[in-house]
Amino acid sequence: MVTFRIDRRSGTAVYAQLVHQVRQAIRMGRLAPGDRLPTAREVAERTHINPNTVLRAYRDLEVAGLVEPRQGSGTFVREDLPPQPVDDPALRQALTAWLGKALEAGLNRSDIHTLVDVIAEELADSAPATDHEEPTAHVR
Repeated sequence: MVTFRIDRRSGTAVYAQLVHQVRQAIRMGRLAPGDRLPTAREVAERTHINPNTVLRAYRDLEVAGLVEPRQGSGTFVREDLPPQPVDDPALRQALTAWLGKALEAGLNRSDIHTLVDVIAEELADSAPATDHEEPTAHVR
């Protein structure tokens, strides 16, 4: 199950926040193929947003091939999704410890995201490309 959290101060459209959260839930295994998403009405009531906003997010997820509506039953994570990475407990524990140190050092969420992006880019630049990676263009 996914619990939606809306940050109205983020500058990101609410429907895009919903899409992002469903994508993350699928990627991390919190939503598995065949799982039913909450109805638009349920999400709207819990988050105090317009049901049409939820429907827009669900349509975007459908277009992306991640979910499928079933008439009279709801919206479900597609059964034919490729295997997703597993939420590794040891990796989660190490990351939690690192994030704690980063916060203690005075970094905020934006600083942490920037640092992670920079290091990921550096690692990607130094690693050999794999078949499933898209080429990237770097402007310096």
